[in-house]
Amino acid sequence: MPKMNDRERLADLEARQRKIAEDILEARRALRGKYASIISDLEIERLSEKEFRDILVQAIRVGGGACIAALKPLSVPVRAEQTKRP
Repeated sequence: MPKMNDRERLADLEARQRKIAEDILEARRALRGKYASIISDLEIERLSEKEFRDILVQAIRVGGGACIAALKPLSVPVRAEQTKRP
């Protein structure tokens, strides 16, 4: 196979870059769709749209682990209250 000149090499690299960008976008859409399907199973109607958006933005900003660590202490009293109800 003959060696590519600089122009051909650049065109090949740009084509690969476009393909990778398309693959990234497709993977991002698939992942977001998967997460959106999880949301449909949750009782999010208890939150306002602003509260829901704020929760997600903050959770994404600080990271999943930090968010869960901050919320775990809150889940114990809430569950205890729910079990006391008739």
